[in-house]
Amino acid sequence: MFKGWLIEKAQDDKSGSKSDNKQTVALADLDEGGLPDGDVRVRVDYSTINYKDALALTGKGPIVRKFPMVPGADLAGVVEESRHAGFSAGDQVLLNGWGLGETRWGGLAELASVNGDWLVKIPRGLNSRDAMAIGTAGYTAMLSVIALERHGVLPASGEILVTGAAGGVGGFATSLLSALGYTVVASTGRVNETSYLKSLGAHEVIDRAQLSEPGKPLGRERWAGSIDSVGSHTLANICATTKYGGAVTACGLAQGMDFPATVAPFILRGVTLYGIDSVNRPIADRVAAWNRLAEIIDRTKLELMTEERGLGDALEAANQVMAGTVRGRIVIDIRR
Repeated sequence: MFKGWLIEKAQDDKSGSKSDNKQTVALADLDEGGLPDGDVRVRVDYSTINYKDALALTGKGPIVRKFPMVPGADLAGVVEESRHAGFSAGDQVLLNGWGLGETRWGGLAELASVNGDWLVKIPRGLNSRDAMAIGTAGYTAMLSVIALERHGVLPASGEILVTGAAGGVGGFATSLLSALGYTVVASTGRVNETSYLKSLGAHEVIDRAQLSEPGKPLGRERWAGSIDSVGSHTLANICATTKYGGAVTACGLAQGMDFPATVAPFILRGVTLYGIDSVNRPIADRVAAWNRLAEIIDRTKLELMTEERGLGDALEAANQVMAGTVRGRIVIDIRR
């Protein structure tokens, strides 16, 4: 047996009436025989609470597509058993995405059985806790930074806008870009976090209200590039105010999944919009992103962004994420 969070579909009561809750969630003792098939078994040391995990745990979003489900899109730990040629017992590994917590049992449990093709060995210089302090948020931010670099957006190109900057992806994007020499403008709905964002490397902090309302098809050119985790009108306004030939990466939908824009920025200014998918990313891209993170990450800033909780605190943490009261990242220590 092992401990883990389990989400189950709510049952109708004996009278036949429907439950108001579509699911139940509890920290439970789970049978190892119930683990999904996989060629690598991992003893999980740490996981995280991403926004997607918070949606799953609270039932406020249709994340779980197969019941019963152990949530947790991220995990890091030690290989216990392996039938995969690339991994051996004792290897330190991490996993992001690939349907964990949605269609496949995830990381908020003491054990995980996974496909070895999905795993990444933790790079030299990082440990399991570091990997989950970074997690999907930092990994996604790194993929976005790499997209800007490949587009040719350089520190000398001009200001880079980061939206949702007080969140996980935004905080990492701000820190990574700053470490690489870019001038970062951080947009947030929590302007009281200005000192925190400047400590991560933001040159300027602006209120998200400047971007979140319906805008014009084209505005004054300002941004050489942007990393957006918000979507909706914010993303449309970013594209409308990006410099000629600039690039925008879209990796989230905190404001909404709609995109109320026109083609004007793309056909009149040559702006490029990159979609950043972290869930099904090829393994070569994952390894490259994690190796860059190990090189660039500032440990002091990483600690500023990180709060640690125990496994039993995961549901409370999820509710706090949904309430918008969490700054940066929550790491879950599975062992306590």
